[in-house]
Parts: sequence; C-alpha cells; structure tokens
Amino acid sequence: MECKYKRIAVKIGSNVLTRKDGTLDVTRMSALVDQVAELHRAGVEIVLVSSGAVASGRSEVKPLRKLDSVDSRQLFSAVGQAKLINRYYELFREHGITVGQVLTTKESFSTRRHYLNQRNCMQVMLDNDVIPIVNENDTISVTELMFTDNDELSGLIAAMMDVQALVILSNIDGIYNGAPSQPGVTVIREVEQGKDLSDYISTEKSGFGRGGMLTKSSIARKVADEGITVFIANGKKDNILVDLISNPEETVCTKFVPSENGVSSIKKWIAHSDGFSKGKIVVNHKAADKLRGDKAVSLLPVGVTDIIGDFEKDDIVTIVNPDDEKIGVGRVSMSSADAKAVMGIHGKPYLVHYDYLYLE
Repeated sequence: MECKYKRIAVKIGSNVLTRKDGTLDVTRMSALVDQVAELHRAGVEIVLVSSGAVASGRSEVKPLRKLDSVDSRQLFSAVGQAKLINRYYELFREHGITVGQVLTTKESFSTRRHYLNQRNCMQVMLDNDVIPIVNENDTISVTELMFTDNDELSGLIAAMMDVQALVILSNIDGIYNGAPSQPGVTVIREVEQGKDLSDYISTEKSGFGRGGMLTKSSIARKVADEGITVFIANGKKDNILVDLISNPEETVCTKFVPSENGVSSIKKWIAHSDGFSKGKIVVNHKAADKLRGDKAVSLLPVGVTDIIGDFEKDDIVTIVNPDDEKIGVGRVSMSSADAKAVMGIHGKPYLVHYDYLYLE
C-alpha cells in the first residue's frame, strides 16, 4: 500500500462505536481495528483516540437509583474503560499488535512539563511498535475540567505527536454545504486556508457524543493551521480508514488543507491551551494591530491597558483588544502583580515573547 503519511492520529467518535440502544458496536470496532492493523503493517505509526467507554459500561451496569449526568458518566466509564481497552487488546492481538492505554485529563495538558511527559510516554510506545489508545479519564474529570469532547483531545494529541494527518471519524461523510436532509446538498470535499464555513455548519450535537460539527470544524481548522492535514469522514463506511490514507482524492470526506508554514512544538501546545488560561491581558488598538501585523512581534507592557485575573510567571493567558475580542493566547513571562506594575510603561521587558504567542 502506498501511503504518504508516516504518522497519523485517528479519532473514533462515540457515534461510530455506539449502536442505537447506546451499547458498544463490537462489529464496527473490529472492522476499524482490522483497518488500523493494515495501516500499521504498511509502516504507518498510529495514535488512536477512542471514545466508547461510557457506551461500553452502559450495558454492564444497571444503576440502583437515578444518577445525574456526572455520576452516570463516572460510573459507566469506570466500568466501560476496562472493558473497552480489553476488547481493543484482544482484537489487536489477533493481528500480533500490542496496544497500550493512555488515560488523560485536560489538566494534564495545562503545564509544559505534564505535556512533555505525555508526549514522551507515547513516543516510547511508538518506538517500541505499540499503538497508544488515548481517551479522556472520565472517572476523574469533572464538568468544568472536561474536554469539549474527544475531538478537542484528538487535536491536542495530533499537535503534540507531530503527526502528518488527523482523521476524525464520525457518523456522517463530512461537512455538507447545507442541511444533509435537503435535496442537492453535497459534502464539501476540500476546505482551503481561511475559508468561512459558518453558513454550513449545524450547531447541534451528535447522538451519543458531546460535540457536534461546529467543534469538529474549529478543531480541524486549528490543526490544519499548524501544518497537519485533517480529514472528517464517516467511520461506519467499510474500509474508510484505509481508503482515506491510501486514496483520499477518491474517498468521500472533508479535507482541511494544511498551512505550508508549520509552527514550533511549543506554539502547537500554546495553540490548544486557551482552555487553561489563568487570566487576561487587555491591549490597546495600536498594540492589537501590531500583534496582527506581518512582522513577528512580542507583546510589550507599553501597549497593555489592563490585567485581569491572578496568574504566575509561565502561566497561559488570553490576550484581548479593548472590545474584549480575543487576539490570541500566550505564556506570560511575569506574574499578574509584576505585569500590573509595568503595564503602559515604555522600555520594559516583554510580557509574552513571540515564540510563546499564538495568534487567532
């Protein structure tokens, strides 16, 4: 098999692995494992981001009382995660492939040290021919600390592991140029850099998943901006994964064209870190225009008009203009107290260096 990608991340959504009654679709899971195994034998390194723990546990446990959404998620995922990884282990073992489990939380990405620890763990696995199977640790993730869904997690993993392509498998063929139920509507086959999709995307969430197409498209765009090709495709179609990787032009999907200008690994981390922001830096219009200009510039205190929140040196902060519109995120070089002391003053050291700044 000819394949131009040496390393890919594959996200398998809840709606791909779940039957209509909410239980795990083992037949579909087995078919996808067969495809991953085929790509693995062809020399492609694969990181699997898999939903399905809650669906896997739902059929095993009958709660003794009515549970709220967090309790049921924790209970079903605690039981289901063991069942899910065991199922993957057995299915891959039939192909002579070893897999390993990586459970993570949003907090685990919030510091550079934790981020690098996770990357090292998965790199060691890949170096030893082990396929990492990644999922959010729903048993300890509480609502406000959860990823939007596994789409967000897969974007972080793709950037972290320097993959060349991210495949997001859902239960539809891609992003349509209208409501899929309407006559004459087709899949948008390619999304160029800067193309606005807001008119086409439904904000509805999908079946058993937490996220919808809006989440998928925003994650896909961010990952593509980092130089990674992104495919959104239908995971319920036979041989979809092999077809996508070996012959994407002939396979129905939505492809996000990657930027030709890749970004550094630390900028990739910062690009996905807005959920970990500890505060805000408000800049005047002049500073906002400079940051968005053609030249690479750092954020200097002279253009800052307000510091909001309590943060320490090296924390992630959000940068906004006077209208509270987000400009970007960055790793700050001083605490909020020190930043307040120098804001608006000429000749002071930068607040956020360009190398640690990601602009929207």
